[in-house]
Amino acid sequence: VAGMGVLHLDVATHRIQDAKCEIVTSEPLINYRETVKAQCEPIMSKSPNRHNKIFMKVEPLEPQIAHMLRTGEISDMKDKKVVSDLLKGAGWDTDTIKRVMKFDSRGNVLINGTKGVQFVQESTDSINSGFDEVMKEGPLCKEQMRDCKFTFTHFVPHEDTAHRGLSQLGPASRRACMGALLTAGTAVLEPTLAIEVRVPTDLVGNVATVLSGKRGKVLDMSQKGASSIVTGELPASETFTLSEEMRGQTAGRATWNTSFKEWTEVPKSMLSTAVADIRKRKGLAPEPPRADEFIDKE
Repeated sequence: VAGMGVLHLDVATHRIQDAKCEIVTSEPLINYRETVKAQCEPIMSKSPNRHNKIFMKVEPLEPQIAHMLRTGEISDMKDKKVVSDLLKGAGWDTDTIKRVMKFDSRGNVLINGTKGVQFVQESTDSINSGFDEVMKEGPLCKEQMRDCKFTFTHFVPHEDTAHRGLSQLGPASRRACMGALLTAGTAVLEPTLAIEVRVPTDLVGNVATVLSGKRGKVLDMSQKGASSIVTGELPASETFTLSEEMRGQTAGRATWNTSFKEWTEVPKSMLSTAVADIRKRKGLAPEPPRADEFIDKE
């Protein structure tokens, strides 16, 4: 069951129970995302049979292009000319646009930066599959990736087709993407909600206290009749006990609504605990992998 807040989920689960259906519920879960923070030099990964080498680098994708990918304005299915015009408008040159290997609807892109290398064309699908796997499950806590621009810079394939199939190039591409991300440095993003609270003017201070106690902040206040409207934002992970605290602080006289606003980076002070919690929930080892686990030396 998915919903817009703890209250929403409570109502949904109570309705299911009223219909005499027994369910088991856990603490509400929050979806996170991962992204890349800086760029890195190309790194090299070999295929499982050690006969193919893939070189990959990564950098943050322009926000405007990432947004068009997520809204579906740009995708592999769209007309090439339309996509090309949109990308030119966002500042890409014709050469880069022609070299796109894959658009990912989560807001990521893979570009072919190789020069005069054999067998790239027939290996594209295998390399894309490795890229796709990493975009579904990022390196830190296997959450979806967003806003990443990968460039596949060089390729040293094996002469024989049998030694460069999907079973070899898929894992090599996956390792190269993982290695590039961990070298460049990744961040975990959490959903931030916009909140609007309508409350009697004398209780505005109490609302501000509740929000700041939950890593939130007040952005604006306005007066409407006898009540004040407080606009602010707070991380979704802090809203589990919001209704109890808000009612307690305002004696039940505040009404509020929340809506999704944006993805924001988890603060450094909380990053390691957040990552450890997500990994534990998914049954993974508590420590995220290191870059050198994916990078091979010549």
